[in-house]
Amino acid sequence: MKDLERFSGKPVQNKAQKAESASAQQVLPQAQFVTISEEEAGQRIDNYLLRVCKGVPKSHVYRILRSGEVRVNKGRIDQLYRLNAGDLVRIPPIRIAEKQEANVPAAEFPVVFEDAHLLVIDKPAGVAVHGGSGVSFGVIEQLRAARPDAKFLELVHRLDRETSGILLIAKKRSALNSLHDQMRDGLTDKRYLTLCVGDWKNKRQHVKLALHKYTLPDGERRVRVQADGQASHTVFSLLKKFDGYALLEAELKTGRTHQIRVHLQSSGFPIAGDDKYGDFALNKALQKATETRGALKRMFLHAHQITFTHPETGKAMTLNAPLAAECQRFLVSLGNPLN
Repeated sequence: MKDLERFSGKPVQNKAQKAESASAQQVLPQAQFVTISEEEAGQRIDNYLLRVCKGVPKSHVYRILRSGEVRVNKGRIDQLYRLNAGDLVRIPPIRIAEKQEANVPAAEFPVVFEDAHLLVIDKPAGVAVHGGSGVSFGVIEQLRAARPDAKFLELVHRLDRETSGILLIAKKRSALNSLHDQMRDGLTDKRYLTLCVGDWKNKRQHVKLALHKYTLPDGERRVRVQADGQASHTVFSLLKKFDGYALLEAELKTGRTHQIRVHLQSSGFPIAGDDKYGDFALNKALQKATETRGALKRMFLHAHQITFTHPETGKAMTLNAPLAAECQRFLVSLGNPLN
């Protein structure tokens, strides 16, 4: 937002600097009053602040919310408050750390579907969906750079960097809110194709294992099965069996971080090529092609189908993205299926 550009200012570090530059005091951020537009309505106040106050630590955003420094229509609100069109939001003085903006290369991706409300792409493996956690930019930043005239582009959901396939991007706030509501209420259907390692037996298998998120010392996110974790449910259907592998369709009943990966690993059937939860020795071998088998240099997990209700027309939609070419080639190299 343009008004929030005035938030940025260099903190005065010592008395000498303060005395030398009176103008530095004048550019220190002041409280801002922002009127919420129709496009911005419907989102939670904490998510709104995290988006517009780029450069401000998340902990600080939640602190000013708890302290009551953020006001809506002159009244206190909590972090769960959903904004309405016309709301007057007071954002207190916040000093944002100045940093060099990343030079984001513009990029388009294969389009599965697009209209005035939605953009659905087929994301390649190895590309993050957004910047952060050591990645300076991702799909959403590249799309914004490629479409400078687009007034609104926001991720509806996320895919792991190593996962390919269907990714929904909203082009209107109303579409984002509608799809978020559908996902929260379990009204969407997301299906993935994955190749697991091992002798999978059941034609259809429910896995219900609670998952707990934690962080490694280097800051990397990981997930493990833990009794007091979040309830998680995946349904796996066997599509094809190969010697030592099984091609499965995974149907998400909940949408936890790394859910498919950890459910399979904890069941004794890690995903081929998974560098976080997989069989690391096998992964290394898979990266090298042999006379009888092709190489697999990525995780074999692909978001191949999603069903949802169009946020404007109310029409049921099912969209598909074909299995990524490198995964298809590896399957062919495994020979004829056993079943």
